[in-house]
Amino acid sequence: MNILQINTSARTSGANSTRLADLVSARLRVLQPEAGLKVRDLARDPHPVLDAPSLAALFTPAEQRTAEQAARVALDDALIAEVQATDVIVLGVPMYNFGVSVQLKSWIDAIARAGVTFRYTANGSEGLLQGKKVYVALARGGIYRDTPADTQVSYLKILLAFLGMSDVTFIYAEGLALGGDAEDKAFAEAGAQIQALSL
Repeated sequence: MNILQINTSARTSGANSTRLADLVSARLRVLQPEAGLKVRDLARDPHPVLDAPSLAALFTPAEQRTAEQAARVALDDALIAEVQATDVIVLGVPMYNFGVSVQLKSWIDAIARAGVTFRYTANGSEGLLQGKKVYVALARGGIYRDTPADTQVSYLKILLAFLGMSDVTFIYAEGLALGGDAEDKAFAEAGAQIQALSL
């Protein structure tokens, strides 16, 4: 089993979402000691955002791309290859202004490619990243689970399913900014959820 952990915080250290994702990956490796683990930290190794030159490169036929365009597409190709090669994905997801981080959005924009990770058919869209398990480790300063303010979960459910990944477990550490013993309580509750995981 291959595990791919994606840390999507803007912080290079001390991120609660990374801490939570680390705990999930550690638990999975207890359950499957032979599992390989690759960690991609998008703060330490940021992926470029989707912009006009990026789109131009993607929509230029491979044999007509400039060296610069080919290099830009290759960056996305590498992220796609990582996902294709893995069995389990662990996403460390902070909440920024009620949404996902630009780091996570850039990763999503890189791996969502028509004809490669999804395709359109006469019967609608079809996700091509099938047979994968996804764990989403959510770290929030406030408490938003099951409220209209939790836009992350609905967005990620839709996006991951669109790519063929419908086996998704969400793990929550919430109220981290509420002071007192809120952080310890949040991680204790998340830890109990993680310990209950099974493959």
